[in-house]
Amino acid sequence: MNERASTNPVDPGREAEESTGMAFSDEEREFLARGEWAVCVATFYDDLAERLVGGALEGFADGGVSPASIRTFEVPGAFELPFAAEACANSGRFAGVACLGVVIRGETDHYDFVCSEAARGIMDVQLRTGVPCAFGVITCDTREQAEARAGGGKRDQGRHAAEAVMRSALMLESARS
Repeated sequence: MNERASTNPVDPGREAEESTGMAFSDEEREFLARGEWAVCVATFYDDLAERLVGGALEGFADGGVSPASIRTFEVPGAFELPFAAEACANSGRFAGVACLGVVIRGETDHYDFVCSEAARGIMDVQLRTGVPCAFGVITCDTREQAEARAGGGKRDQGRHAAEAVMRSALMLESARS
């Protein structure tokens, strides 16, 4: 889909920025504030999960979404995220689902299977249900890499997932109108 004439459903003369950390317009914030949002988080690395959720909440706040409009669902690991995302998407309650977690490479092939299936599963959920789902799962080789991407600064995967799911919801509204 290459349509770029106007991707902003509430302010057609203004282009919607991509998930770059750029500010949402007042009109976009008003639109996004009307929705309910889900955050599904894998808690295998509970300290990193907490940081990812904190970043997502900040990202949603940037979009004008109040904490009262965000529901968080915990699952044990990234492999379970597609199941949680599908439950949220099928509920009919949520405008989008931000999926968060961390998978750190170990000594076996387990990493490859978990990363691949989590990514594919989350993509499948949004294609099947039509509810935007963001892949905010950090896939890395070391704990230090995960820490650098879980909260704060430009590498905040939680914030980026919230931004991505809100931008996708704005695009979806534009495509429908």
